[in-house]
Amino acid sequence: MHVRTADLPIRPVRAVLLVLGMLAALLAAALPAAGPAQAAVPDRWGFAYLDNATPPPGYVPDPSRQWGSWTSPSTNPVKVDQIGLGSYVVHFPLIGGPGGIAHATAVNSGPQWCQIADWKTVGSGQDVYVSCYLPSGAPANSTFTVLYTSSSGLPAAPSGSYGYINSDSAGTVLTQYNSTGATNAVSKGSTGIWKAWLPGLGLSTNAGDLQVTAVDALQGARCKVSDWAPGTAGQTVLVACYDASNAPYDTEWTLSYSYLRAVHGPAFPPRSFGYLWYNGSLPPLTNYNSSGATNTLGGSGAPFTVTMPSVAVPSDTAQVTAYGSGPAYCGLQMPWSRTSGSARLYVTCFAPGGAPVKAPFFAAYTSAF
Repeated sequence: MHVRTADLPIRPVRAVLLVLGMLAALLAAALPAAGPAQAAVPDRWGFAYLDNATPPPGYVPDPSRQWGSWTSPSTNPVKVDQIGLGSYVVHFPLIGGPGGIAHATAVNSGPQWCQIADWKTVGSGQDVYVSCYLPSGAPANSTFTVLYTSSSGLPAAPSGSYGYINSDSAGTVLTQYNSTGATNAVSKGSTGIWKAWLPGLGLSTNAGDLQVTAVDALQGARCKVSDWAPGTAGQTVLVACYDASNAPYDTEWTLSYSYLRAVHGPAFPPRSFGYLWYNGSLPPLTNYNSSGATNTLGGSGAPFTVTMPSVAVPSDTAQVTAYGSGPAYCGLQMPWSRTSGSARLYVTCFAPGGAPVKAPFFAAYTSAF
């Protein structure tokens, strides 16, 4: 059984909080309501871009690339502490609670990747641990984007669809959400392979965006979308994970799916978001821009430039996930730019040895507004 040492103090706390949250929900359901329930999707969320790979204690990262669902990120900013070589804890204020998922994407011109080590509630906040690595598997400092989000209930005003899964290495679902109210599931395949099932979401053809992140506090791990099979009943997603030696590897992971919704779950607001899937072509329903414009893909692949017109509004963030068979991986070569209202994401992918390679990927961008 694959056990992370960081889980020993964290997982029991997360389990207790989950039980307490369920009891609170049952109690609330037993009380008379003042009016129709209006569920928030998401209930709690935050994102940030660590723009300094060696931050001093209590560092406040780029204010124009962080935001969240708490009252005032401008007066209660995200803070980051470095806790080791390539290891960081991101402190999201006032959004503590059970469940949810986290994603991370390296922002680096070199062949590094970043993953989630864990997340936990601390006081009223949510701490997300991020670790970054070289192709050799050695820890290395890096800048990165990080996102935490947690949803419950059904959308007050349904638009599109959204769901997520946090699965352990055995395929046990630790936490999940589905905007239809259905229950997502995972089945374990061979080493480093899982099949995720998200019923009722999306369309019967490829439509929407997928993001996957490895969760491992013991060693470097990379996860990606290996295959995607949409159907009339829901979405089937094949998740593949690898270790630093590029061998299939059993680890914990997170997956999120969004169709006509931002990468962290909501839709309208924010009014400015988009996503794009490159799989050798650009399937039309996986190329979405909330302004009604058309996203474009340029560049040779080292890097690609994803241009999303008319949606660039700070504060904002971006996530990237590799797609396809084999251990190639993707990230952002540099921070996204905002030019004449267009958000430009510079996506770079690497072969197992660290050489730049033209590989398929999913890219998602969202503003907080």
